[in-house]
Amino acid sequence: MKLKAAALGILAATLLSACGGTTPTSTPSADAPASEGAKKAVKIGIAQIVTHPALDAVAAGFKDALKEAGYEVTYSEENAQGDQATLSSIASTFASSDNDGYLAIATPTAQALANAITDKPIVFAAVTDPVAAGLMKDWDKPDANLTGVSDLNPMKEQLELIKEALPEAKTVGIVYSSGEVNSEVQVAEAEKAAGDLGLEIKKATVTNSSEVQQAADSLDVDALLVPTDNTVVSAAESVIQIGEQKQIPVFASDESTVERGAAAGLSVNYTQQGKDAAAIMIKLLDGTPASEIPVETQKEFDLFVNPEMGKKQGLELSEAIVSRATKQF
Repeated sequence: MKLKAAALGILAATLLSACGGTTPTSTPSADAPASEGAKKAVKIGIAQIVTHPALDAVAAGFKDALKEAGYEVTYSEENAQGDQATLSSIASTFASSDNDGYLAIATPTAQALANAITDKPIVFAAVTDPVAAGLMKDWDKPDANLTGVSDLNPMKEQLELIKEALPEAKTVGIVYSSGEVNSEVQVAEAEKAAGDLGLEIKKATVTNSSEVQQAADSLDVDALLVPTDNTVVSAAESVIQIGEQKQIPVFASDESTVERGAAAGLSVNYTQQGKDAAAIMIKLLDGTPASEIPVETQKEFDLFVNPEMGKKQGLELSEAIVSRATKQF
């Protein structure tokens, strides 16, 4: 009898298993979100040229979006802290790793990873002009293993904002890093747009963040404009300090610099940059070639204002400007 009962028990267990009586651990219910069913474990390397809020926001947005998409990600995160030799070392280390893909934040980072890694997908973000940076020949048809999101800033609109806020302005000073192609592109765009607005662009270049304050101080101008230059943004307080001392309004090309003390500026949404980069990464991990994913750009820009800091720099922002701001600090 005991043997018969045992046999019946085994048979019952077998039948239950065959009919789905065991707890389903790998097959999602029909009502489960698609992202739950598509959940994958992946390894992603994130490289960042330097620490500053805009670039940090890219990384945060990227992680949030992959999590929301149902990915379980093991991250390897490296920051060069503005040092090119360190960046090259990071790229070499990543090239020999078992990561499934890489996020390159900012132009120098994308260049370093592109030179070192040719067999894994790379998504870039906060890159101003990928063609000028030598990453590809065509924005619409990337020709290697990388594509991504551009933070090309509207320099013409930035200058129009300066002219609206400061109608008597004749000269605008820009401090930028001589080693960042993204900054050269922005300065060229500013110079192209300046003439029609009755403005002259005066420039000062730096090679590292410790030179930013002296460079800003060397410019005899009516306003200062901080581009999306990683070296300068990381030392934005130095420019703002000069603005206060010399009563020169400071305008910026990213939200974080306005929050830190610039009077106003137009900016891309860097958290959204990260989320857009994550969407591209998912396509690449699913097997879509980079050549079929055009570089994305943001078409709308947010206006940020900091009226109190503007006053400290000798500028009273008009109600017309403040009223249309996305955010006021």
